[in-house]
Formats: sequence, C-alpha cells, structure tokens
Amino acid sequence: METTLTDRGQTAVPAFIRRRFGMKPGQKLEWVEDGKLIFVHPVPKDPIEAFRHPSRKTGLLKALLRSRREDAARG
Repeated sequence: METTLTDRGQTAVPAFIRRRFGMKPGQKLEWVEDGKLIFVHPVPKDPIEAFRHPSRKTGLLKALLRSRREDAARG
C-alpha cells in the first residue's frame, strides 16, 4: 500500500486500515523507527485499559475458556 507525503509532511491512512483498527479523526499515531524501518502504531485513548484487557476485542479470552471447558469435558 502506497500513500504520498505532502509538502507539509502529511500523508493519508488508507480507509481499510482506519476501519480495521477503528481509527477516527483525531486518533493519535506513534511513529517508531529502528534505523532501517518505520512503524506506525495507533495509540489507544486509554493505554492502561488497553494494556489490562488486550484480549477483549480479539475474543482470545473466550476462545481460551471454551478450549479449557472442552478439554475438561474430554478427560
């Protein structure tokens, strides 16, 4: 995916990425570089809440608990 940098140093975040990550106007982004690559991360509105409950949006906790129930039922 390519975007263009303007004279003012601005670029656009593609719509499918904004939708996938639930990004809205005013969303803060963190730019991280390692000397060769640049990474852009959306900054959550409440970083502490996002850190405490990272599996809420992904459904990982429900999948883990379901798997454990199935394992317990088998044996």
